Amino acid sequence: PFSSKSAPAARSSRGKATTMSATTGAVWRTAGMTYIGYSRLCASIVRSCLKEPYKSEAAEVEKVHYSRSKWTDGKQPKPNDPR
Repeated sequence: PFSSKSAPAARSSRGKATTMSATTGAVWRTAGMTYIGYSRLCASIVRSCLKEPYKSEAAEVEKVHYSRSKWTDGKQPKPNDPR
């Protein structure tokens, strides 16, 4: 198994010991992704690996619901206002 001793240590500019992965930067940034995009991709991969019934439960949680409204004079209309 992995342990914290398996990664070689390096000294940062402040003299603290860090692992090599911490000094090379974030993997998602190197791949040209945002953190949100990377975390969404990882979550999607994990959900695709699930077995039923967990897979269908995770698919329900994945759905995003939002509402959109046009603000007028700096105020948001009430939800039942048909503007």
